[in-house]
Amino acid sequence: MSTTHQAKQTKRTPLLVLAWLWVSLPFAYGVYQLTLEAVKLFQG
Repeated sequence: MSTTHQAKQTKRTPLLVLAWLWVSLPFAYGVYQLTLEAVKLFQG
């Protein structure tokens, strides 16, 4: 890899982490809530 490619990749890393968190945290919360509701539904 060239040094300019590494520099660009290093600058993008925080943005990529933030983007993944922006998507995955609400998704994980939704799955958690869905699981709680499903448990209530099947318990009667």
